[in-house]
Amino acid sequence: MPYGKGKRGTEASSCGGRGAVRTVQGGAGRVRGLSAPWRKIKDFRAYTPENIFQQDDERRSFLPLVLSRIRAEATNPPTKGVQDMGDTMLAVIGGSGIYEIDGLKDASWQNVQTAWGAPSDAILTGVLDGVRLAFVPRHGRGHVHSPTDVPYRANVDALKQLGATHVLSVSACGSFREEMAPGDFVIPDQFIDRTVHREKSFFSSGCVAHVSMAHPTCTALGAMAAMAARSTGVTVHEGGTYLAMEGPQFSSLAESRMYRDQWGCDVIGMTNMPEAKLAREAELHYATVAMVTDYDSWHPDHGEVDVTEIIKTLGANSEHARGMIAALPALMVPDCQQACDKSLEFAVMTAPDKRDPVLVKKLMTVAGRVLR
Repeated sequence: MPYGKGKRGTEASSCGGRGAVRTVQGGAGRVRGLSAPWRKIKDFRAYTPENIFQQDDERRSFLPLVLSRIRAEATNPPTKGVQDMGDTMLAVIGGSGIYEIDGLKDASWQNVQTAWGAPSDAILTGVLDGVRLAFVPRHGRGHVHSPTDVPYRANVDALKQLGATHVLSVSACGSFREEMAPGDFVIPDQFIDRTVHREKSFFSSGCVAHVSMAHPTCTALGAMAAMAARSTGVTVHEGGTYLAMEGPQFSSLAESRMYRDQWGCDVIGMTNMPEAKLAREAELHYATVAMVTDYDSWHPDHGEVDVTEIIKTLGANSEHARGMIAALPALMVPDCQQACDKSLEFAVMTAPDKRDPVLVKKLMTVAGRVLR
């Protein structure tokens, strides 16, 4: 039996099954002012059970957030400064084209050292729309790290050190679906990991742990990110399978066809693995936004991947991504039912008296809750 603490499901804080989130879809922790997504429904107090279905489709889609905002305002009166989000801190891991956060207050770059080495770069911290935020450029400023060499463990550990509770990963991807066109955003909820040269776990011999990756993303955070992205006008697709390839080369035509036609994948990228696995081991709420830049090499009308076209599409994608990040804090509430923050509850297998003290010390930032 694994050596964890507490009982399964105890203090579960939010990320529910996909159907549940379709009903609840996050909420609005912000209870003062009206940021971009709320301007569309600034008359939200006029909504009643009788008239809500008389609204147009766009306004009707905001109903779950309207109800969450009303609940939040009733139970948490407006306060000045940081939202009443408890210990919530949003971290953004930015991929190609995302190297800064618009509207960040009290911004400063911090050098963070971890037991796993240095992260990709210094980490930008500050307050965004009342919510504490940390941002790490995955490839480093100037794009100095290849997908294989990104220090994934150090990045996740550093964000956890700074107090991050939620991690939104933003990265470029290729699409295997006609309807997921260049310029669109995809919120994957599954992964296939084809990477082979990366350290994929904080745990090893001396302290063994097995976490579940059956549902590898935080559905609630993904739903909030989708809502924030739509507020910028970008087309968003919720759900799908992300194929993580080693790179740095793009797929061959045969690989692209196999991933699409036989494996049923929807998008392909080089960076979300082992990032998602490490975030799960660190008990972080993790969601990814894959920004489509191309059709990989399967599409008969588009041919092979063209880096020039990718860079061109990245410019527009990056603008929408910055708008999405700016809108997200106003939509965040602790609404997860998957207990992402308890993922290690029964995961550690090694008996306490058999654990390697050197490794345990390295693990304290990400797993101290169950190892102390």
